[in-house]
Amino acid sequence: MAANNRRMSGKKGAQVGSGGQRRKGLEGKGPTPPAEMRKGHKKNRIATAKAKQTARRPAPRGRGGKSTSELVVGRNPVVEALREGVPASTLYVQQFIDNDERVREALQLAAERGGINLMEAPRPELDRMTNGLNHQGLVLQVPPYEYAHPEDLADAAYDEGQDPLIVALDGVTDPRNLGAVVRSVSAFGGHGVVVPERRAAGMTAGAWKTSAGTAARTPVARATNLTRALEAYKKAGIVVVGLAADGEAELGELEALDGPVVIVVGSEGKGLSRLVGETCDVRVRIPMPGGAESLNAGVATGIVLYEAARRRA
Repeated sequence: MAANNRRMSGKKGAQVGSGGQRRKGLEGKGPTPPAEMRKGHKKNRIATAKAKQTARRPAPRGRGGKSTSELVVGRNPVVEALREGVPASTLYVQQFIDNDERVREALQLAAERGGINLMEAPRPELDRMTNGLNHQGLVLQVPPYEYAHPEDLADAAYDEGQDPLIVALDGVTDPRNLGAVVRSVSAFGGHGVVVPERRAAGMTAGAWKTSAGTAARTPVARATNLTRALEAYKKAGIVVVGLAADGEAELGELEALDGPVVIVVGSEGKGLSRLVGETCDVRVRIPMPGGAESLNAGVATGIVLYEAARRRA
């Protein structure tokens, strides 16, 4: 029968009834990655070159100086940081990463914000960058924070025709407390926060997240020596008020909140250091009829700033 005498060619064609062996090849691979992530694409080469230039370029230093860059590691932390608007310079994505929902959201948020370089890197390189931390294939580089100088905060207030309302932190080491203080200062019309250069929390990604974006408009200054910075404020006619559980005055009796003032808040455990406490013009206490021994820095600052804003209004 002619039908059974087909000439066999050397080419292999598709088999009828492949048993589903080719099914995976027909499945979708998800949305097309951004051009910056596609190897060989012009935008990928440009992004790579920019990232290398940024890494090599020395950071300029203002009067307040800059902190070092920071890495946010892991899928959930990276996505949360991007959601909260934490400044970022580069998003590193592991090659051949499982493209789950968090990875897709991180790429989308980075693309929507703009100005964030997208870099694809092999796993060993990400392991080296993070010192072996569990990065899960996502690493976000946060650029150095540019601190103001303590004098800049008072100058900016006077330029606006207002009496300075500044918060200084003494021995506060938790970045989340710093972020909460920045948020309170922004909410109640303050002009900035001063932190010591050593043994104190700085503007890390954690502080940015807790500030809920207010760190973008509320300056943080860094003082080489907090005591000297407070003395300079006093010479400029600004009253320095320290918060202390054993303060000689109660918050409600403090008239200094009506004018130019710096509110100094210590750590929850140790309070104000000796030298800083001696530098203050007056030390005040917050009445706590409930019997609590102390409040954390963020809560205490919010109470005092509310009272200051109420009087100034």
